[in-house]
Amino acid sequence: MKFYIVDAFSSAAFGGNPAGVVMIPKGEDFPSVSLMQKTAAELRYSETAFVKRLNEKEFHTRYFTPAAEVDLCGHATIGAFSVMLKEGIISKEQEYMNHTLAGDLEIAAQKDFIMMEMAVPEHIKTLSGKNETETLFHIMGIPAGEVFIHQSPGDKKKLLPMIISTGLPDILLPVSDRNTLFDIDPDFDALSKFSEEYEVTGVHAFTLDAAKDDITAHCRNFAPLYDIDEEAATGTANGALTYYLFLHDLIKDGQDSVFIQGESMERPSRILSHIKKVPCYEKSRDSKKDDFCLKIQIGGTGMILAAGEIFI
Repeated sequence: MKFYIVDAFSSAAFGGNPAGVVMIPKGEDFPSVSLMQKTAAELRYSETAFVKRLNEKEFHTRYFTPAAEVDLCGHATIGAFSVMLKEGIISKEQEYMNHTLAGDLEIAAQKDFIMMEMAVPEHIKTLSGKNETETLFHIMGIPAGEVFIHQSPGDKKKLLPMIISTGLPDILLPVSDRNTLFDIDPDFDALSKFSEEYEVTGVHAFTLDAAKDDITAHCRNFAPLYDIDEEAATGTANGALTYYLFLHDLIKDGQDSVFIQGESMERPSRILSHIKKVPCYEKSRDSKKDDFCLKIQIGGTGMILAAGEIFI
């Protein structure tokens, strides 16, 4: 099997979030779960994508962390399809279907970047109790503090932590400014237990402070429950952040967003997102023609750092 090391959400080597990509040879099935798990652990990246081509337009992808199989991984998907674009397996300006445990998701190969559809966004829970929010801030190593957004004179909106999923559930944690964001120093054991209790992948902290030009938010992501203390770019979590901002009327239907992540790790990543309403019948034959659903896409570039053969 051929493998690649790809820096996803970056146009330069040693930026973004590295992922392993393993291409299943034509005509062969996935290896055993045990073998894929051992391969992911050996490659030692936060996620490794195993990709099987079904036909010219369809692929089946499975995702493994060093600890477990997960339903979906955004940066490994961007990495995998960036590899296939650069290797001529897929073509520019074409759309493809990626079958995953999180559902069947569209992939759009642009001229020099990949956009991937996220799973249907779901707001699972708002963390509003004083005890649970103060516990969360304490675990993250920062003082508890309320975050407000002033959308217009006299209109002040409080931002609370929310659990949102666009493929994987994460806690979206708003913080007041970039200094607070960079001061985050989690108790990883406690965060693992908290994540397990709330049935989430981890915490995606963000601030809208100091956003300028085309930058929407600066972010950090922590998922120690899955052996990922911090991640430089997280597609699913930024999909969830896109939905969070939409729910709070901070971005609009049809709007593009740009998220910067990985600065604290000296691996800056640039994650693109797009949200739009689409007729629900595009998603489900059971929907009425006048029903509308939300479609969230996450995208970016990928840089191949290395490639080789796995002899198993």
